[in-house]
Amino acid sequence: MSTQTKVKTQGIRIEKSGGPEVLQYTTFEINEPEANQALVKVHAAGVNFIDTYHRSGKYPFALPGTPGLEGSGVVEKVGANVKNVKAGDHVAWSSTPGSYADHILVEGDRLIRVPDKMSFEQAAAFPLQGMTAHYLLHEFYKVKKGDNVLVHAAAGGMGLLLTQWAKNMGARVIGTVSTEEKAKAAKAAGADDVILYSTQDFVEETKKLTNGKGADYIVDGVGKTTFTKNLDAVKTCGWITLYGSASGAAEPLAPNSLQARAITVSGGSLFNYIVTREDLEMRANAVIKGIQEGWLKLNVDHTFTLNEAKKAHEMLEGRHTTGKIILKVRE
Repeated sequence: MSTQTKVKTQGIRIEKSGGPEVLQYTTFEINEPEANQALVKVHAAGVNFIDTYHRSGKYPFALPGTPGLEGSGVVEKVGANVKNVKAGDHVAWSSTPGSYADHILVEGDRLIRVPDKMSFEQAAAFPLQGMTAHYLLHEFYKVKKGDNVLVHAAAGGMGLLLTQWAKNMGARVIGTVSTEEKAKAAKAAGADDVILYSTQDFVEETKKLTNGKGADYIVDGVGKTTFTKNLDAVKTCGWITLYGSASGAAEPLAPNSLQARAITVSGGSLFNYIVTREDLEMRANAVIKGIQEGWLKLNVDHTFTLNEAKKAHEMLEGRHTTGKIILKVRE
């Protein structure tokens, strides 16, 4: 029988896969930190589409479990081998499940130190989406000044960050959105042109806006309803990166069909681009620097309490948000 001491915590648990109703607020226990771990008092957790995939069973997730890959808080205790953070440090993290709770265990080398003056809501909003925006604009097509970059769902949390970052790199950003309200948000973030895909064909509009050429680079987190059309909206020798599937998985693609127009298609996942401590720090620091310089602004659209996680997931899946959703755990 294990004699390891436990930490009592409160938060969301999932006992079985399903809809938002399976998110249950309860009391449970987690272990004390092992040698390479830190125990963090959570102040805020970021809500992301991947959380809904874990909840529904679309992506593998160990049950029973606590969702949430991203958050911020204060280090409470560290294991013997943890050197990069200490008790009292303000930190953020990504890629560690269990953030929908008031305490979490995180591997020490996965923690990102954040400025004390950054709010916990802001610190919880930047890791997953901010670092995703960084790799999407630096690891595939090399965005240059004057490039036409098409960003799908430009008013979502990811879309707003991609829009601002691509603009800072000198690109002309074309955003797609579903409503006039979201069009205003995309424009405010710096989008040069916005296509209302609910009433306009984004392929036709993209061609018009680029004098028939098509977009140099398309960044797509929507998937099923956009991906096939991307092949017509991108220029010859253009590039498409798929990093999400908010509308469902993209339709199968025959690789040889890309040859005629020399189109490059890639798939991205943040976890593959923060494997090393060096990569994690490089991307996180680039995001923090952008925030500090003022050209990268985080838009926290809605804040809920932990026991309102069900409502947060319903809002996200219903596409009723512009910007980021945060679960506030404590002051």
